[in-house]
Amino acid sequence: MSTGIETLGIGSSEPTEDPQPSIDQAVGLARALHGALSEVLLGTPAAVNTAVVSALSGGHLLIEDVPGVGKTVLARALATALGVKLSRIQGHPDLLPSDITGVTVFAPDTGTWEFRPGPVFGHVVLLDEMNRTPPRTQSALLEAMEEQQVSVDGESWPLPQPHLVIGTQNPIGQLGTYPLVESQLDRFSLSTSIGYPDADVETRLVLHNGGRYALDALVPVSDPTRWRRAIDATASVHVVATVAHYAVSLVRATRTAGTVRLGASPRAAISLIRSAQAYAVLAGRAYVTPQDIQAVAVACLSHRLIAEGSGADGPALVSRIVAEAPVPPT
Repeated sequence: MSTGIETLGIGSSEPTEDPQPSIDQAVGLARALHGALSEVLLGTPAAVNTAVVSALSGGHLLIEDVPGVGKTVLARALATALGVKLSRIQGHPDLLPSDITGVTVFAPDTGTWEFRPGPVFGHVVLLDEMNRTPPRTQSALLEAMEEQQVSVDGESWPLPQPHLVIGTQNPIGQLGTYPLVESQLDRFSLSTSIGYPDADVETRLVLHNGGRYALDALVPVSDPTRWRRAIDATASVHVVATVAHYAVSLVRATRTAGTVRLGASPRAAISLIRSAQAYAVLAGRAYVTPQDIQAVAVACLSHRLIAEGSGADGPALVSRIVAEAPVPPT
């Protein structure tokens, strides 16, 4: 992933006019991405599907899991497959907002102030161990993730497009972590985990059949222009009113579930539809079904729920809501 930053015109390195985006081209890219990621991330079809859906929907991705299972490898593989350079930020307690966004500095040779962009100015941005950064540093990403721009010293700078933020975090209970605030969680369209591999997969990994060694041999299947066209095509996938109403009913149900203190937002409903469109593309279709909504519901909604009680579990709550909600006819 190139940073997309030039001396003149941040985020404007790609052409502004494209031919009409094609669903068939988006389907082809989706399947190529899926195949590329599957060569690196062995035995993790759910995480691979979620990463592809994230790329096609233009939504940000949160990966939460224990250390050493491949969170960073997944981010690197996705960037490599998309044909862009990964802009990586290592989370730690001393990380400052300006370490992410960039700073304005005085240039003695010209006598002017110049903006030096930070690593957030990339097509795919990884904030590794995001929850090891304090809340004020986490907040540096809020504008970037929602408004696709960064404001520094009263001036706003557009980010390169497409722009995908991938955040990884270890479980909150681990030493030296800070919980992500609600507004930060809500800006992640999807969340996933990888989990420990089974014995056969782990054996293949130690024999270099996947993971970092497979990543080194990974060949790009896209570039920023083709990726942007695929996102545009995915957004044109047809959604009938009954399916949209079904998605909204699931989101609204999260707000009244018994143990939930904060349910999913209208932004979550939009993410649910956009992710379902991407899932339909991955399945080779130009229309969304209720089953597409169901397939992405947990990844889209569970991380957004703030529930009370030690037994509260976001994925289980969303799965129960999906199981109990009436499904419209197709």
